[in-house]
Amino acid sequence: MNENYIKKLIKLVEDSEIESLEVSSWGKKVKIIHRLNSQNANGSGQVVHYAQPAAAPAPQPAPVAAPQAAAPQADTAESSSDNLVPITSPMVGTYYEAPSPDADPYVSLNQKVNVGQVVCIVEAMKLMNEIESEVSGRIAKVMVENAQPVEYGQTLFLIDPNG
Repeated sequence: MNENYIKKLIKLVEDSEIESLEVSSWGKKVKIIHRLNSQNANGSGQVVHYAQPAAAPAPQPAPVAAPQAAAPQADTAESSSDNLVPITSPMVGTYYEAPSPDADPYVSLNQKVNVGQVVCIVEAMKLMNEIESEVSGRIAKVMVENAQPVEYGQTLFLIDPNG
């Protein structure tokens, strides 16, 4: 990838509403993350980018990058309590709170959840993927609406492990 191509990708991310973009080509991988700076009144963001070989074993743990993309959404809710743990979407898809339109939701606000308990479904390419809680605690906040599209790494719930 040449420098002009990478500059165009950075400009694309800056001018759009997407939070991150990852492109692989010819053994190189570039990931661009656009974080909105809440302290800046004009809404401009900060762009972070890097390039590395795609074949290297180190970049394989992609879930490490997911919390970085979700952090701006969780910051506002966590301002009141720093101990909330996010449950994030492992994929792009559509969030569903129940297994069918006429069924009860898997979880509701202030409900206790256990590790491994199904909290929602994310539909991706006509496949229904059950999302399980990775922590025990109380549902402190539901961050998305039923049938809303979600992004990879987007925070779905905030869990209070002490609740």
